[in-house]
Amino acid sequence: MNLLKKCVAEFIGTFVLVFFACGTAAVVGCSAANGTGYLLTALAFGLVIVAMAYSIGNVSGCHINPAVSIAMLVSGKLSVKDFLGYLAAQFAGAIAGAAALMAFVGKDSGLGANALYQGNIGLSLLIEVILTFVFVIAILGVTSKKENGAVAGIVIGLSLTLVHILGISFTGTSVNPARSFGPALFVGGEALANVWVFLVAPLVGGVLAALVYKFLAGEKEEAK
Repeated sequence: MNLLKKCVAEFIGTFVLVFFACGTAAVVGCSAANGTGYLLTALAFGLVIVAMAYSIGNVSGCHINPAVSIAMLVSGKLSVKDFLGYLAAQFAGAIAGAAALMAFVGKDSGLGANALYQGNIGLSLLIEVILTFVFVIAILGVTSKKENGAVAGIVIGLSLTLVHILGISFTGTSVNPARSFGPALFVGGEALANVWVFLVAPLVGGVLAALVYKFLAGEKEEAK
């Protein structure tokens, strides 16, 4: 599969993620006090991954997340050229998705943008690294065996739902630099000023997950 087709797939997948999942957060809200909206937002993120995994997964692997792509790069499963192409496509898709969403709900809805936990940069970085680590290591594990192909999308989608169920009350849950950048770009203000936290932390979490998984599964990988 050539890089252009992969990038188009990544663009579409990230667009859908932002438009539908961030859109759900913007429409129903994601306050921990509002249980229904909270769970709907978590489920929306997970369900988008399931839908995209079984539609574009065979084209690009359905990363639709720079944190996943950098983990695949560190794991040796993605070339530098493909990584850069994926990155550009993911950010472009997220920006397009946020722009389309804003046309319907306006920027005052928040567009599902992330926010610092109690204004604390350190705690926000920490929770995002932890959430991303768990999400990405689940991806690396379930995709390490071809026989898991039939259920991989479901496992990854549920893993994303899991980290959202906890993380929404802290930062709104990013675990995805592109997903955070798109909405923040249009919302502006504090969301844009603090977006670097949600760019850096997921990338760190993705790299850590790749290194830890490589260590844990090292002997098995060598034995293949």
